[in-house]
Amino acid sequence: MWNQTSLAEKRVLVTAGGDGIGLEIARAFAGAGSKILVCDIQPESLARLANDLPDIHSCLADVSREKDVTSMFDLVDQKLGGLDVLVNNAGIAGPTGGVETLSLADWERTLAVNLTGQFLCIRQAVPRLRQGREPSIINLASAAGHLGMPGRAPYSASKWGVVGLTKTLAIELGRDGIRVNAILPGAVDGPRIRSVIAAKAKALGQPEEIITRAYTDQAALGRMVTARDIANMVLFAASDLAANVTGQELVVDGHTQSLS
Repeated sequence: MWNQTSLAEKRVLVTAGGDGIGLEIARAFAGAGSKILVCDIQPESLARLANDLPDIHSCLADVSREKDVTSMFDLVDQKLGGLDVLVNNAGIAGPTGGVETLSLADWERTLAVNLTGQFLCIRQAVPRLRQGREPSIINLASAAGHLGMPGRAPYSASKWGVVGLTKTLAIELGRDGIRVNAILPGAVDGPRIRSVIAAKAKALGQPEEIITRAYTDQAALGRMVTARDIANMVLFAASDLAANVTGQELVVDGHTQSLS
């Protein structure tokens, strides 16, 4: 466990922190001595979190809903007493298929969670971060946010949007001392990517083993990354080791040059 002393007592909000990458990020900050609030849309995930990590505060919230976000930040004030780090982790995979097969509802829902949700959280966070200690915003994007991804147009479009939002806000908020960076994971091993692979295999009429191999072979290292890899980069981006790092695409993908 990397215990970065500059993260001790930092007040951190992690969206979608009940499972997967978000949970690993929350665990990493807890190990570094930070004070944490996570939100999630799954009550059962938050119940497990409360049992496993009782010192982490939590709440139910859908980041695409303005009312939920407002209530969540009221809880940030109550439980954390302010904010130093916002980790915009919440996101969905969206539909898989050629663009002509996609519904408007699926398109809009993907952008609502992956992009508008980050905007809604940032808008609430900025006044609080201005009062914070060495404040930063860390937006989860994707390797699909700087590469095309066939069959995943809504997801890729949303993640390109996250990168554009990140770079713009790094300029806009720099004078306030607020750093803004994006993490771009490649294929992260776990249940989410397995469901994407299953959907893609079905859409293409191919065995899941073939699609899985395509995901591992697309990286120079020949493997998927892990949730811990992403959490480590988030810790770096939030720490004083990254004091002059802002507006950056921090890519964690085993050097992937194209996406299947």
